[in-house]
Amino acid sequence: MSQKVRVRFAPSPTGPLHIGGVRTALFNYLFAKKHGGDFILRVEDTDQGRYVPGAEQYIVDAMQWLGITFDESPLKPSKAGPYRQSERKKIYKQYALRLVESDHAYYAFDTTKALEGQRKACEQKGETFSYNCHNREALDNSLSLNLEQIKERLSSNIPYVIRFKTPQNQTLHLQDMIRGTIKIDTNVLDDKVLFKSDGMPTYHLANIVDDHLMNISHVIRGEEWLPSLALHILLYKSFGWEAPVFAHLPLIMKPTGKGKLSKRDGDKMGFPVFPLEWKTADGEVFSGYREDGYLPKGVLNMLAFLGWNPGTEQELFSLEQLIADFSLERVNKAGAKFDPDKTKWYQQQYFQQLELKTVTDAFTELLDQKGIETTLNLEKIVSLIKHRAVFVADLWEQGYFFFQKPTTYDSKAAKKAFKEDTPGILLTVCDILNKQPAFDSETISKEVKAWLNTTQMGFGKAMMPLRLALVGAMQGPDVFEIAAVLGKKETVSRIQSAISFINNPS
Repeated sequence: MSQKVRVRFAPSPTGPLHIGGVRTALFNYLFAKKHGGDFILRVEDTDQGRYVPGAEQYIVDAMQWLGITFDESPLKPSKAGPYRQSERKKIYKQYALRLVESDHAYYAFDTTKALEGQRKACEQKGETFSYNCHNREALDNSLSLNLEQIKERLSSNIPYVIRFKTPQNQTLHLQDMIRGTIKIDTNVLDDKVLFKSDGMPTYHLANIVDDHLMNISHVIRGEEWLPSLALHILLYKSFGWEAPVFAHLPLIMKPTGKGKLSKRDGDKMGFPVFPLEWKTADGEVFSGYREDGYLPKGVLNMLAFLGWNPGTEQELFSLEQLIADFSLERVNKAGAKFDPDKTKWYQQQYFQQLELKTVTDAFTELLDQKGIETTLNLEKIVSLIKHRAVFVADLWEQGYFFFQKPTTYDSKAAKKAFKEDTPGILLTVCDILNKQPAFDSETISKEVKAWLNTTQMGFGKAMMPLRLALVGAMQGPDVFEIAAVLGKKETVSRIQSAISFINNPS
């Protein structure tokens, strides 16, 4: 590529950043880094009516958590700034007027009431009203007025908008890196408003002007912007500017595959659709991947595979590997179905890769939150249960019994394991354990199993009640590992409690 790659992520701060937006940011970032280019954050906040306080900071925080860094942004400005459209609003009118002067746009003085009348008249005929080449010269605009009338209206400060004058009878052949050639008949296009009566540009004008002034080389955005592609290409032509290369990413679909994944699907279906937790002004809370315990590496890996594949069987990619292997040519056209189970699979893969100390520190923090103080070897406990966990919270579910002596026993397992001769068996186990000077798992396992072999007793007859005595249920790692962590005193105490329960079940 002869031109330096410069891409932008341009969200509107109208609420929390949906994972569809995060995926768009990620693909832009990967493409830029793959080609040694720049990745820019531009905040498109011209719609002040929908502006939500805290939304811009949320975007920054989410990207930082995921490890996606911007080369330029409102917080890291360079010569292409400002990076908030609200701080650039003075520049847009001159470009709108330039299009009017070159006959690529026109003033439209139509009132809201007049346009509503046009719509109703069309509806009565079973038609849809469009403001375009078919009717624009019959409406209240500078195409149907003479020069004197136009000057009079402008000098009288009569409200107006500036509309794009879509060319007639042309067939556009638009190029998209993902979708190939797209043919558009200009006669079906609307004359979109470029500049509003309140003095603010619409998205279409501001977007094009900013991309040009910021030297954006590639526009990588969601499929929902595909209907705007024709207008944007025509605007570039009208200004006499070279258009960037466009690529429209596939939609992220609901897990059912029917319909676009929405902001409310997560809470309905039990999974996050936001990177971070979001609290609305009225107190509503939407869950986030970070707060739900997901690792950013797993979330990034999952998002990368929503619409892209490397062409190999490899599924686990570090951010560096994604940068090396990413290409827009391997992005699919079809919508990508979101799979919550696959997301958890990615989480588990990366969770298992964490260093033991890292997980132990997180587990220690979890125990502190639960108000649990212990002298047990937490690193040893984590090493025994980590492989069964997907999240840090799972460590509690997998190992709560280390910290809580059983007060009840799983009824189904107890009915099967606790028999008339069980107290005697457990008393013998206690005797064996009490005699061991070294209370490590290897020693106590060897001694108990030697006794079982001598008596030719079935292992289950002693092992099932022993596990129930220590855990309260038929779960957990090797029972002798559990005993070694608990220590001789606590292990014997729990066995004695189980004996008392069997002898006095009521």
